[in-house]
Amino acid sequence: MRSTRSPGNPRRRLRAGLALATTPLLGIGLTVVSTAPASAATGCRVNYTVNQWSGGFSANVALTNLGDPLNGWRLEWTFPSGQTVTQGWGGEFSQSGARVTVTNASWNAALGTNATVTPGFNGSWTGTNSPPTSFSLNGVPCTGAPGTTQPPTSTPAPTPSQPGAVAWRSSEQWGTWTNGGYTLYNNIWGSGAGSQTIWANSYSNWGVTANHPNTGGVKSYPNATRNVNRNLSAIGSLTSSFNVTVPNGGAYASTYDIWADNHAYEIMLWMNKTGPVGPLGSLQTTASVGGHTWQVYRGSNGANEVFSFIRTGNTNSGTVDIRAVLNWIRNAGWYGDVLVGDVQFGYEITSSAGGLNFTTNSFSVSYS
Repeated sequence: MRSTRSPGNPRRRLRAGLALATTPLLGIGLTVVSTAPASAATGCRVNYTVNQWSGGFSANVALTNLGDPLNGWRLEWTFPSGQTVTQGWGGEFSQSGARVTVTNASWNAALGTNATVTPGFNGSWTGTNSPPTSFSLNGVPCTGAPGTTQPPTSTPAPTPSQPGAVAWRSSEQWGTWTNGGYTLYNNIWGSGAGSQTIWANSYSNWGVTANHPNTGGVKSYPNATRNVNRNLSAIGSLTSSFNVTVPNGGAYASTYDIWADNHAYEIMLWMNKTGPVGPLGSLQTTASVGGHTWQVYRGSNGANEVFSFIRTGNTNSGTVDIRAVLNWIRNAGWYGDVLVGDVQFGYEITSSAGGLNFTTNSFSVSYS
């Protein structure tokens, strides 16, 4: 797992992903077989999906290239109802009036025949949030067939469920909220990420709806964080309890992420892993410590050492003696009397296509 820093919150790149839906999810399929110069024949299919709430929305724009391979792409559309893009990902967004232009990022410029790229964005709206009726790829309209236009059609999709009245909600990439000495982070950081909304009644009761495509690589780590900021030898006790409700599908881990010595060391405690996900590094041993039995992995991503404790059986509730785990690592000689920083718990999501719900029913960290 590769660790980098987001504003106020560590984020990670791994090996090997929403917004409040008070109205149905909309899908538009526009198929293109259009004329263009033979050297750059262009055709495309766009699937535009939206989840919206009062005054705001998140959208994914899945663009499939049906023509010749492209090295550099430009997707354009016009909003019919005065919507505004407030934040985008998976491409470089710009807006002039109602016209939106998305160009490739440095890492997704190549778009082969039948390849798909999925830029997404958060936006605002007033009055109505009507979807765009046409798109163009590199200046060539997505027309369905030469000289014709395929009308948009609505495609029902699962509507994620979130509480209607909560204390806080955010679809921003780095959305944060502080409550009761904890900080909640939406924390969408992985390449190719879709849309995600975090909501909370308190630091102990919160959840997230995520719609990330079925591709490899971690897309996000929504989490609740408590900062300890003590040397390990000065900690008399450090425990945490959790109770969660998680989906049966997708690819993710319900995991603690504990940082030490100013992020020189990352300690992960995987309580539940579902789908094709796995830890960084190599298996060292099996250990019973902190009230659980784990497979212990050790590795490095070049920025920090990573110790991953993968529970031998999934669980959605329990208590962990974190101090005992940290001391086990110290006794193994893998670090010394480290400064324990953030203790985080959340969901490391690789894929959750269609919108999956992750709910923290209760969570707390106690130390002395």
